Amino acid sequence: MSESRPPLPPFDEESAAKKVRLAEDAWNTREPEKVAMAYTVDSQWRNRSDFLTGREAIVTFLKKKWLKEKEYRLIKELWATAENRIAVRFAYEWNNADGQWYRSYGNENWEFSGAGLMARRLASINDVPIAESERLYHWPHGRRPDDHPGLTELGL
Repeated sequence: MSESRPPLPPFDEESAAKKVRLAEDAWNTREPEKVAMAYTVDSQWRNRSDFLTGREAIVTFLKKKWLKEKEYRLIKELWATAENRIAVRFAYEWNNADGQWYRSYGNENWEFSGAGLMARRLASINDVPIAESERLYHWPHGRRPDDHPGLTELGL
């Protein structure tokens, strides 16, 4: 039995936006094994200066990431889509062990298999220190509530 992760390509704007929200929801769980299941077993990643291949490497990477990035909250937004590719912009907030808050801004390019699993993820990310008073993401750990503003509404 082969794995499938709807919505499947080719994507239109509606199905791509749904795929983006599903990815955001998964990442906001901060559960590396759950997140990794959205990727092909041989998925290729570039995340900043890290180059990864495969689900095991993704799980290891995410475990390390979320040990460092405390109180992680993420919002993703569809930028563009064509066929089996989606471009996303995102911003997430987190703090480090010293209590310094950051907002990390980035763009991702995604390429999907016919089964809707992500085969390639290319991410560029910049971290900006912020004061705790500048935080915009205040929902409890987990999925962003449906009534919480997205990036555009927040002016990001």
